Amino acid sequence: QVQLVESGGGLVQAGDSLRISCAASGRAFSRYAMAWFRQHPGKEREFVAAIDWSGGSTDYADSVKGRFTISRDNAKNSVYLQMNSLKPEDTAVYNCAARWYSTSYLKNEYNYWGQGTQVTVSS
Repeated sequence: QVQLVESGGGLVQAGDSLRISCAASGRAFSRYAMAWFRQHPGKEREFVAAIDWSGGSTDYADSVKGRFTISRDNAKNSVYLQMNSLKPEDTAVYNCAARWYSTSYLKNEYNYWGQGTQVTVSS
């Protein structure tokens, strides 16, 4: 079992940077692949980025590639999403998610989810 709590969301302007965090509790965090998904109002949840259990492999949605960076600190049971050059279309609720070992871009393959943190980018 893994419990996930996101933090760090807020209101920023277009072009700004923001880092959101996900703190995990429970056992064997270092064996879980972690991901960030986001959900725009009225739309389905979409994949943003993922990182494998070791931090050695990452994957990004095309819409954020080159602007967002996912990282993890297994000693702190945490995963982060550094978001640069933010755009109004990045406005969404961001959720972190966990699954065993390897990454996936499919939300249905993640077993554990946080409650989400709101990121709002004004133009």
